[in-house]
Amino acid sequence: MASSLLLLLKRVEREIELGLQPLLDEFGLTIEQWRIMAALHEEPGQPMSLLAESAVLPAASLTRHVDKLVERGLVLRRVHPDDKRRIVTALSPVGATVADRLGTAQHALEAELPDYFQMEIHERIGSATRR
Repeated sequence: MASSLLLLLKRVEREIELGLQPLLDEFGLTIEQWRIMAALHEEPGQPMSLLAESAVLPAASLTRHVDKLVERGLVLRRVHPDDKRRIVTALSPVGATVADRLGTAQHALEAELPDYFQMEIHERIGSATRR
């Protein structure tokens, strides 16, 4: 068993990533690209600065990943209608279809996590908030 919440969360993250890998391979996506698409699926029209935070990626690598997603027609990038200096991103219709499929697979994996992971996380979070 993990000795800290951080290690436990990393183990859970790794289990989900491994479960998603066959579908990511099918679509030719990296886990980082999936995180970008998942963030845009939840909140379309994000500026790049917010997207980096939402997808938990450094801004320097975000641009490279978004460029590849744009090239593949999965993400659209536009100038912000109110601020011409800002760029906003959203999923294309094809990207939304891919995100739906990956999101469904991810939710199924999350539901299958062993009960002890869920209980351990809940107990540790409750313990941390009581401190």
